[in-house]
Amino acid sequence: MATPPSSSAVREARESFGRRLREIRKDSGLTARALSALAGWHESKCSKIESGTRPPSFDDIRAYAEHCGVPHLANDLIDTARGIDGMYVEWCQLERSGLRRAQESVLPVWERTLRYRIYSSWLIPGPVQTEAYIRALLTSIRDRRQLIDDVEEAVRVRLDKQHIVHEGNHRFSIILEESALRYRIGGVETMAGQLGHLLTVSTLPSVSLGVIPLTADRSGLWPVEGFFLFDDAQANVELISAHLTIVQRHEIGLYADTFTTLAEQAVYGAGARSLITQAIDALG
Repeated sequence: MATPPSSSAVREARESFGRRLREIRKDSGLTARALSALAGWHESKCSKIESGTRPPSFDDIRAYAEHCGVPHLANDLIDTARGIDGMYVEWCQLERSGLRRAQESVLPVWERTLRYRIYSSWLIPGPVQTEAYIRALLTSIRDRRQLIDDVEEAVRVRLDKQHIVHEGNHRFSIILEESALRYRIGGVETMAGQLGHLLTVSTLPSVSLGVIPLTADRSGLWPVEGFFLFDDAQANVELISAHLTIVQRHEIGLYADTFTTLAEQAVYGAGARSLITQAIDALG
């Protein structure tokens, strides 16, 4: 398996995965040396894998599961390892060929997903963005990260992706913090158009839109990082430095549970439309 970009998040994930393998081995009663002998490895290999300093191959993981008497865990362990490999991609790597390529890279998962769960605390999410809002966002990213200027091509790709909102059996559950309605992206005119568009798409049968009011009691769960859930197969999180992809089942479950809790704090229908209208009025 390829070594992922250097990051504390990946290092911690590898160390955590190694600890999980160590626990499986200890539960089986095998020493690290005994497992290495059974698998035909150098005697230090097992220790390196369990410390997170040597990423295991998928065959290594199958050997762990087989010799430790838990072959039924092999596929889940491999899913976790695969997730670590692809979990962290720095923006400078993802966008090195421009913003258009970055937009195109997510098309396969967008097309195959049927159920989208999206949470955002500061931004109107891509499926319901207007052209002007998209252009303002991508222009800012281009300038901040000093990328090549392919903003117009990237805008077109993102707009073209939005056909899934209107076609097929795709369903969108979107939860916004009220603050996302208030942050001004692209100026007053752009925000007014974006919020008006949000009122329109909120009436589509494919879209469920909830807004968590600023006045909501957040004792149970405060605002968290924005994330996308694609069916129950993948979660995506955008960090300041990188794009995080999560495919481990237990982690996806954590995001799904968090989404459910956030959704319970939101208002819908007339309540959500009232908050959007107030945000439009606040633009003056």
